[in-house]
Amino acid sequence: MPLEEYKRKRSFKDTPEPPPKLEKKSKHRFVVQKHRASRLHYDFRLEMEGVLKSWAVPKGPSLDPADKRLAMQVEDHPVSYFDFEGIIPEGNYGAGTVMVWDVGTWEPLSPEPVNGKYVAGTDAEASAMLKKGDLKIRLHGKKLNGDFALIHMKARRPGSKGTEWLLIKKHDDAVVEGYDIDVYDQSAITGRTLKQIGGDEDSSEWESNRKAAHGGVKAPWLAEAIARADKKKAKSATQAPLKTNQRQNENDGSDRPMGGTSAKDEKSKKPFLVSSAKPRVAAAKDLRGAVKRAAPEQIHPMLATAVERPFDNKEWLFEIKWDGYRAVAFVENGAVRLVSRTQNDLTVRYPELQILPQLLTGKKVILDGEVAALDEQGRASFSLMQQRTGIRKHGKQVAGEPGIPIVYYLFDVLYVDGYDLRRVSLEERKKLLAAILKANDLVRYSDHFDSGVALFKVARAKGLEGIVAKRRGSCYEERRSREWLKIKITQTVDCVIGGYTDPEGSRQYFGSLVLGMYDKKKNLIHVGQAGTGFDHAKLKQIWEMLTKLNSPRKPFHGDVDARNAHWVKPELVAEIKFTEWTHETTEGGLKLRAPVFMGIREDKLPEECTLETQGPK
Repeated sequence: MPLEEYKRKRSFKDTPEPPPKLEKKSKHRFVVQKHRASRLHYDFRLEMEGVLKSWAVPKGPSLDPADKRLAMQVEDHPVSYFDFEGIIPEGNYGAGTVMVWDVGTWEPLSPEPVNGKYVAGTDAEASAMLKKGDLKIRLHGKKLNGDFALIHMKARRPGSKGTEWLLIKKHDDAVVEGYDIDVYDQSAITGRTLKQIGGDEDSSEWESNRKAAHGGVKAPWLAEAIARADKKKAKSATQAPLKTNQRQNENDGSDRPMGGTSAKDEKSKKPFLVSSAKPRVAAAKDLRGAVKRAAPEQIHPMLATAVERPFDNKEWLFEIKWDGYRAVAFVENGAVRLVSRTQNDLTVRYPELQILPQLLTGKKVILDGEVAALDEQGRASFSLMQQRTGIRKHGKQVAGEPGIPIVYYLFDVLYVDGYDLRRVSLEERKKLLAAILKANDLVRYSDHFDSGVALFKVARAKGLEGIVAKRRGSCYEERRSREWLKIKITQTVDCVIGGYTDPEGSRQYFGSLVLGMYDKKKNLIHVGQAGTGFDHAKLKQIWEMLTKLNSPRKPFHGDVDARNAHWVKPELVAEIKFTEWTHETTEGGLKLRAPVFMGIREDKLPEECTLETQGPK
């Protein structure tokens, strides 16, 4: 059995380590744990074949191909060991302090290169390579990236158990010559050092990112943050009240409306929050984690994980959540290319943003932000944004209303003049962004604040969508991550439109949209109907889209409680506002209560609409 050796070495009554369990599926994750036991070393683990295949690397992994690191293969570990961080008590196997040094995903590379380059392989190839002793992989981590090889060495020394391997970095864009692993001595999930973990009484037990047993909180650090906030509130703690007076920009005396830096104060778009003064900023090349390399041609935006409650934590910063369209800007040679989160080109939609190069001190820059349309109160309005961009019909984009003004809120910088900044901490990236951007009314710096609870209260009072919490030390991960969290004020979900009902009374076109979300088995589950949120023009627009997708086949799994329903191919995504999830019943399952149609989300894919990520927590 794969985990027998792991089980044999441990007494689970005495160690906080997780018990052995073989998983049926692999999520292709990897973890590197820094382990101060009898000797300091790093444990490199790959999730495959239902376990964590593990190697002890005395000097730790390196991004320098000249460093051929000895890696001693050890017993398989359970997948639940992935986020183990804490202290293994004395008297137990491996006693000492454990830190999650790096996390990410990995993919196997085919053993046969194509045109001199390694291409993605299969799980079967990975298992065969592991057995053969020549495993080629590609890592996508917070600290480790690029191609690596694990090579099994022939045993030459007396008494060898044949467990010696070499972990070698391959030559690619992620190479860092002279790589010093000691520079990166912080946990990838808590930001603490090994010394802090070992000296923290709260770390003497196993800490993980598994779901808490109650309260809807998914991680212990979040539960602790909420508990501290509640305790402070109960004791009338010393948190300073959030100021609501106007704040002047240090550079040009401009106001900061709605948490964003602007050159002017327009009409009623008044600032309502105050943030810390802008510090002195180092050049991009001097930032820890900056890597000199060619600019990436494609960026998949980092996405936030939804949580229910705001919190305060000094390791986190907090931003307004702008309700618009995500857009990554590639600036080069005085031109701008805008790309959506689904890799669609948005450049022609927002011609006014070609002014962006004039507002930057860098020549070749990659920026991340949100394009929003503001109402008269300065609030981002998704409805206005849809009017600006128009709706896609028959596979073509119908022109919107170009007269509706937009604002491009910038909250991250990923590349500046030859330096990749994705492994620089978020706080340093934001400092650099503020330093290189000359904001105006069209392009604004999305400011951040120290108190999530206070910001959430103000955002709720102003009728905003919500806030985003970001770990200050987080690197830029091109995936959904718990290093960024989103806390919405009104509940909204993205649903797949699987059908529509006949109109009743004087209403034309259709009565309601039949909505669904995918479960873990990729079955489309009916979650309700939305019959409000439309005007006459919107009914006609959506009706024309639906009729082109008519289908005789019901796309839903199981029963659908909708009368006179017509089915469509599940290709459209709608943003739905609702009050709450109804209780699960044997008759109808989970349903949205009082769903209201907000708009078509052409920037979202149907397969993203899952109960696992958006359902009740």
